[in-house]
Amino acid sequence: MAYLIAPLAIAGIAGILAAFISVVDMVANNYGEVTIDVNDGKKEMLVRGGSPLLMTLSSEGLYLPSACGGRGSCGACKCKVTSDVGPHLPTETPYLTPEELKDNIRLACQVKVKTDIGIEIPEDLFNVKQYNAKVESIKDVTYDIKEVLFDLGDETVDFEAGKYVQLVIPPYDKIKGETQRAYSMSSKPSDRNHIEVLVRLVPGGIATTYVHEHLKIGQKMGLVGPFGDFKRTDSDSIMLCVAGGSGMAPFKSMLNDMVEKGEKDREVWYFFGARSTKDMFYLDQMRELEEKMPNFHFVPALSEPQEGDGWDGPTGLITDVLDSYLKEKIKTEGRLMEGYLCGSPGMIDACNRVMNDNGMTQDHIYYDSFA
Repeated sequence: MAYLIAPLAIAGIAGILAAFISVVDMVANNYGEVTIDVNDGKKEMLVRGGSPLLMTLSSEGLYLPSACGGRGSCGACKCKVTSDVGPHLPTETPYLTPEELKDNIRLACQVKVKTDIGIEIPEDLFNVKQYNAKVESIKDVTYDIKEVLFDLGDETVDFEAGKYVQLVIPPYDKIKGETQRAYSMSSKPSDRNHIEVLVRLVPGGIATTYVHEHLKIGQKMGLVGPFGDFKRTDSDSIMLCVAGGSGMAPFKSMLNDMVEKGEKDREVWYFFGARSTKDMFYLDQMRELEEKMPNFHFVPALSEPQEGDGWDGPTGLITDVLDSYLKEKIKTEGRLMEGYLCGSPGMIDACNRVMNDNGMTQDHIYYDSFA
């Protein structure tokens, strides 16, 4: 029996040690109640210490942007900390500029609330809410992009075209707990009872897999927002918009908003890139907008048109098409231009280079970047 007693004894000791460590951790890390001062007294919260600042704030109804669900991989949940909470962590520094480091900007998901703390956040974050929305419709706009419309019920949302919301993804076979992912709103700001998003399936993606394989009409889902500072200016500059795939979302919202607000005469060039015709969508909607806006020009392009596509439009990378139009077709002399970009960091960098090479300065280029 000795060969049974020894393992059982070891297991028993291990269990006792684990329990002891758990008790010590509870005692040692019992920070009690602490105060969070937001924007120099505009809001004060008495909370239990011990949790990350991001989660503590959200539990009190104050939401900071977080495209990764608080895992420290997006760098979105930035806020200024006005009290001493220790040095920046290695998990924060890759997402912060030298100026932000000097100004004590921190990632809220990486700062643990242990003592009284003061923070500063943009004022518009006080208007962010969590909605308990119902899925009203799900449409396949391409083989890998779904248009999802949420009904907010008795609640309403106020947002400027270009902003985004975070979908609260519930636990399922890929994740044990809730997480959140950011998606630009494609709906009209005038429809305050609905939020529409475009979700492209990313292989292995936690949120996109859930939306494409599990989300059902009639289901309830949490939405947090609105967030973001991507929006059009009120100038009469030429708008040069570039997107691909689900990057269509903020521009659908912006263009429909411009029609409704009577901004029909502004010159807008919208370059939309896709691989082949099976990746192209909303063509009819864009043509309808061209009829309503005399100075709106939709330029769809295919980078890899397939045999049988019957495509007679521009071909090549969307950045090359943009470059050729700036050099040959858009009358830019003596006029101010503004760039509006929505897509991957690589696409945005390439567009920046093309726009810079064609005389546009970086301070007139705005973008909504996603991985």
